[in-house]
Formats: sequence, C-alpha cells, structure tokens
Amino acid sequence: MAFEVAKALQAPLDVLVVRKLGVPFQPELAFGAIGEGGVRVINDAVVREAHLSADEMAAVEAKQRAELARRSERFRGGHEPIPLAGRTAVIVDDGVATGATAKAACQVARAQGASRVVLAVPIGGRDVFERFAGYADEVVCLHTPEFFFAVGQGYRNFTQTSDDEVVTLLERARNGSRDPLVDAGSAAPPLRDEEVTVTVGSVSVAGHLTIPERPLGVVLFAHGSGSSRHSPRNRYVADVLNAAGLATLLFDLLTPEEERNRANVFDIGLLARRLVDVTGWLSRQPVTAALPVGYFGASTGAGAALVAATDPRVNVAAVVSRGGRPDLAGQFLARVYAPTLLIVGGNDDVVLELNRQARAAIPGRCKLTVVPGATHLFEEPGTLEKVAMLARDWFVDHLSAAALTTSP
Repeated sequence: MAFEVAKALQAPLDVLVVRKLGVPFQPELAFGAIGEGGVRVINDAVVREAHLSADEMAAVEAKQRAELARRSERFRGGHEPIPLAGRTAVIVDDGVATGATAKAACQVARAQGASRVVLAVPIGGRDVFERFAGYADEVVCLHTPEFFFAVGQGYRNFTQTSDDEVVTLLERARNGSRDPLVDAGSAAPPLRDEEVTVTVGSVSVAGHLTIPERPLGVVLFAHGSGSSRHSPRNRYVADVLNAAGLATLLFDLLTPEEERNRANVFDIGLLARRLVDVTGWLSRQPVTAALPVGYFGASTGAGAALVAATDPRVNVAAVVSRGGRPDLAGQFLARVYAPTLLIVGGNDDVVLELNRQARAAIPGRCKLTVVPGATHLFEEPGTLEKVAMLARDWFVDHLSAAALTTSP
C-alpha cells in the first residue's frame, strides 16, 4: 500500500519499524508499542485493566525489541534511513485499531526531525481523527464504518505482507522502479469470491466464501473469542488453502447483537450448533453440495469445531486446530473420530498441555504438532506460514481421500 502511495506522490519510500506490545494472556490486545530510536508508547488504561506488572511489561518489550532490531536490519539491508529532517512524512498503515503502532510510528518520524506528519490509513474507527490529534498534523482515513470491529473488515484480501515482499518493494523504490510487484505464483481468479449472508434459525450471519476452480473440498473457519471472519491470521491461512484448491468459508459465529452478551462468546454449544447450521447451508449450495467438509478452529473456535464434528447431521472429513482450546469440547472429545490435527506453539505452555490432554482423549486419528518458538498467536517470523502449510497438507490429504470414497 505504501509503495502505491509513494508512486502516486512521486515520493521516496522507506520504513518506520514499530512493534506492538501485546498483553501476555491476550496478545492481540496492545498495551503499547515501540519503535526505532527508543520510542515507546504505553496505553495506561489497558495496563490498568490487565493488571500488568512492570516485570510482565518488560519481558514483552524485551522480546519485541529484539524482533524490531531484526526487522530493521532485514528491511534496510545496510542502507541508511531516508533523512526526515525538515520534511513531510506520510505514514501509511493498513488501518487503525488500538492505534498503538501508528502512534509509535508518528513519534519515530517526529524524533527523526519531520516538520509535518501525515497519517494515511484506509480504515479506522470514527474517533481516529480525535485520537491522533496530538500525534499527527493531519489524518487521512478513507473509511470510518459505524460498526468498526477490526481493520480486516475493510479488505477483500487481508493477507500478511511477507518480509521478502517488503524488501523487494523497498529495493524497487530505491532503484526508481514504480511498476507494481507481480507475484508469479498468484493463482487463477477464484470461481467465487464474495460476501454471503447465511440464515441460521431466526438470525443471519455474515461470511466470506471463496471457491477456486475444481475445488477438492471446503473448509469452514471457526474463529476465536473476540475475533471475527476478518481475522487476518485466518484469512492468511484461507488464502493458502485456496491456492491449494480448497474452498473456504470464513463467517461470524455470532451476530453483532449476540456478541454484546459476553456469555455467548464462550458458549461452545451455541457456537457448535451455529457451525453445524452453516455446514448445512453449504450442503444446499449447488457448487459446494458434493464437496468434503473440513473445520479449521482457532482458540475457542477449535472447541466448537470439535463438538460440531461429532454431530450426526454433518460429515466432517478433517479438523485442524490452531492454538486451540480443545478442552472446551469436554465430554465430546470422546466422540471425535474425524482426523484431527492440533497445532500449538512451542512457547504456548498452558495451551500445549491442554492439547496434550485432548489428544489422549480423542479416540480417532489425532496428531499434535508443535511449532518451535511460536507463542499463542504465531506472530513470530515464519510460524504462521508453518501453520498454513500444515493445515493445507492435512486438509488436502484427508479431503481428497474423502472425495475418493464418496465418488460414484
């Protein structure tokens, strides 16, 4: 995105490397951010609500400082940063949620001498202009939806940009090339790639359905608590599955009204029934009716996926759990016979032990794979890519086998 903005403005392109500081037990929630040059932004309200100690905050910051240094070296490749002294710095971000990283980037630009700072984002909450009044001289935000849940809701494709892509675009900008980056590995356009509305009982839930040409099967995503169909991690995994010939449906397990009742977010029975109902809807769509079905569950969504897989109304060919809570399936674990892959980060100690116990309780084929060095959200370099490849291989193997056994 920043490459395209720089091209349109005929301006030089550089990076301001910042890192989010996530609450240890809820890493997607930022209690602050850090940036190059020792910049540090802390959200005191989140720190108070999360009851974070100084030691806990310091441990998170130390880890992210190391990652910040690694990325800075990787992206710059020995090149000096473009001087900002006396210049206007246009900071481009994918959107503003908590705003911690964008605020840190603004502070980095100020510290480097920028005379004017402009923050440019495609999507953010309606309070984005007010929140950045003390950080940016101007805020450009194209879309401020009334109900803003996540940055990803403003994107049709919210896959993560790889380090290699960043390095390539920076090098092209240095060399004066303004041609767009062409991904030689891009797949053919999907057969269907659209937002859908699924009626389940007395309510309707929103989803995004992607169907490649000649799909091997269809995978339904069950997101974790506090997330949605816009989860950037699930969308990244879905894109990898699409490229392998698998259709995907990412949908909101709850309506916005249901989400306001926090009890619903952890009602595994309700979430499992919702998953079963949406699976039934897919079975009535002409293009997906004959496709083998897989479930991909993250966090609490994994518990719901395992419970749903035991329902006699659905025939689930495979289940994959990413950093999941299979223990939330309780007594239903003893009824799970769908081939199940449990993927857990090696540094996610508590969840890893819960998954070991779940593996022992599941009577069907169940494999536990540990991704070394990964924490709960698989934020570490290369770890989410590993998850996506593991899920891809598991679904391709088991959904292809299911298709062979059901074909006439």
